[in-house]
Amino acid sequence: LHVKRGNVIVPAFAVGRTQEVIYHLHHLTREGRLHDLDIFVDSPMASAVSRITMKHVALFDEAARRLADWHAAGQDLPNLRFVGSTEESMALNRVRSGAIIISASGMCDAGRIKHHLRHNLGRAESSVLITGFQAQGTLGRRLVDGAKRVSIFGQEIPVHATIHTLGGFSAHADQPALLAWAAGFRRPPRQTFVVHGEETAALALAERLRAE
Repeated sequence: LHVKRGNVIVPAFAVGRTQEVIYHLHHLTREGRLHDLDIFVDSPMASAVSRITMKHVALFDEAARRLADWHAAGQDLPNLRFVGSTEESMALNRVRSGAIIISASGMCDAGRIKHHLRHNLGRAESSVLITGFQAQGTLGRRLVDGAKRVSIFGQEIPVHATIHTLGGFSAHADQPALLAWAAGFRRPPRQTFVVHGEETAALALAERLRAE
């Protein structure tokens, strides 16, 4: 995460993905690999889910509990702020450097993230960190595929920001996991619809389901 004097914009799903990103930013700070972070979570739902998550530390695994204990000690922590009102969200668009802004939606097609992209995509000093699969037809997919210009709110925006993709955050089951799930039925379903995913992968899964 090299801020390059600009901002880092992180499209992330409000439930699960945002909390994972926050976790890893804190973990990297604890390890001394990142310093002096200013993190803004600009999603009312993500903020609410994050607060609920922190109320249930007893359910964390050992590594997460150690990180929570470090956070509770309050030393050398990232500056983490949850943005609530529309006015606060709009104020972030006046921040020109040093901010990591995590906002929904995760595929950039709705919500507050579109405003942050509109204000940062045209700036070579900013970066966009993609933290999940981007479906065909979405703004996120166009960015990942290297679009030089995109339309946001009817405005053509040149893409000068650097686009980074982290594939390891995807939460979807792969083909073996889906086949293992399907094998759990006592009797095969009379009909199965494959409705999610790239066409090539979907057709391959359908063929495996049909054969097995």
